[in-house]
Amino acid sequence: MKKIIFILSIIIALFSCKKESNFSVIQVEQQRILKNAEQFLTSKPITVTANIAERSAGNQHDFYSEGDYWWPNPDDLQGAYIRKDGLTNPDNFTAHRKAIIRLCEIAGSLGSAYIITRDDKYVETLIPHLKAWFVNEDTKMNPNLMFAQAIKGKVTGRGIGIIDTLHLIEVTLAIKAIENSKTIHTDDLKAIKRWFADYLNWLTTHQFGEKEKNNGNNHSTCWALQVAVFADLVGSNKQTEFCKNFYKNTLLPNQMALDGSFPKETARTKPYGYSLFNLDAMVSLVQVLSTENENLFDYKTKDGKSIQLGMEFLYPFIKTKESWPFQKDVMYWNNWPIKQASLLFVGLHSNEEKYLDLWKKLSYDTTPEIVRNTIVKNPVLWVIK
Repeated sequence: MKKIIFILSIIIALFSCKKESNFSVIQVEQQRILKNAEQFLTSKPITVTANIAERSAGNQHDFYSEGDYWWPNPDDLQGAYIRKDGLTNPDNFTAHRKAIIRLCEIAGSLGSAYIITRDDKYVETLIPHLKAWFVNEDTKMNPNLMFAQAIKGKVTGRGIGIIDTLHLIEVTLAIKAIENSKTIHTDDLKAIKRWFADYLNWLTTHQFGEKEKNNGNNHSTCWALQVAVFADLVGSNKQTEFCKNFYKNTLLPNQMALDGSFPKETARTKPYGYSLFNLDAMVSLVQVLSTENENLFDYKTKDGKSIQLGMEFLYPFIKTKESWPFQKDVMYWNNWPIKQASLLFVGLHSNEEKYLDLWKKLSYDTTPEIVRNTIVKNPVLWVIK
């Protein structure tokens, strides 16, 4: 009997530890989440159809954006744009990006609030936004990114633009959070999932998706992260398995150096921000793909590369940015770091207090460019199943 009681006490302790880790995230985030959710209770849907992009080669239902680092040629103002790496052109069309980020913030906040409270008012508020974007014929977005990151005088759209729908990830996680609520109509849920199935198919079959997958830097990581999350929503085990193998055999070994850095990011004009961004994207991918039977946080390549190694490399520079050994970013150097998801997810899985403590101390940044490059805005969606 004493032996049975002892074993039960160990089991209870283990479950308590897991709950405590999850509870800590809620404790840190709860006030912010409920405050954000409250302000969105009266928000009306705004989709891509609300702002017509005059330079777009698509129609009113097509998402459109323009290459960030492309500017008018001072020697030929009417000609094709020229590239200035790392320097964002403030005159680019951004309305559709802002709309999709707004959807992400609304869905992420309301979905997280529902997880915390189980109050259906958050589901009732979110449904009209989801229907406007993915169901209603008059306002929905076409399930492709044919016209993203266009460049005047050069291309009407590029595969590299697929990174613009990174903000649909937390929308997807919010859908997963509310899908068992009796408030959401079965037909609406089916239609929403059908949209994501169509978009997933486009991402994995169109030449733009193929090019983005093989880009070789953070764009490849973000392509895989989107595919993994959308595949989970629609139940595509084939794509889930592909993403696992892609991470183990391509992303991790090809992007990470033996010291844990990302050479293709440190070579950019914003090496600090890009390194943080890519680690967050890769850790987030590991977070969504890991299961009880296969924990990718523990995966190592034959030469010792792992997500833990990447965290060990960047942690000192997140803690003390001034020690960063590469050049300073040409823009937004002062805005990083923020509450980096890599600190939270690796900290939870490794039970490394220094990562969790630093994550708690850091803040979110509301600068539009930093928000655009923040993958995990509502971590409760990622850690509470």
